[in-house]
Amino acid sequence: MEDQAAPRLLARMSIPVRWGDMDAAGHVNNTVYFRFAEEIRLTWFQRMGFGAGLGHGEGPVIVNASMTFLRQLHHPASVIVTMTASNPGRSSFDTDYELTDAGDPGIVYARGSARCVWIDYATAKSAPMPDRLRKAILDPSPITAGL
Repeated sequence: MEDQAAPRLLARMSIPVRWGDMDAAGHVNNTVYFRFAEEIRLTWFQRMGFGAGLGHGEGPVIVNASMTFLRQLHHPASVIVTMTASNPGRSSFDTDYELTDAGDPGIVYARGSARCVWIDYATAKSAPMPDRLRKAILDPSPITAGL
């Protein structure tokens, strides 16, 4: 049975927008928003001690990701990415992301989500999530990177 606790803040980090993140239309390409979410997620996993062996043993994979684009983002800028988590099950949990303007946190550029599943990389099958990961999702101390 899944714990239906409210989303918990896991991390917040500042990420600069690079000139090369823009597309021919002059705004940040939509794929970059997913990379911002990936960056905070991987940083959090590494800080939790789960990043060293990605691809070996057990670890997370993303099975579904979405992003709602609310405003165009342009260079130069810095984005504050906030990651929360909720709904830990036997082997999965949900993450949510909000991308705001570092200069004006009231401006939200995008909101997204991703479902993470803990798997055994050798068998490519889901595996029970480690207790330490479940505890971090249910009662985390936010890990702040880049602020």
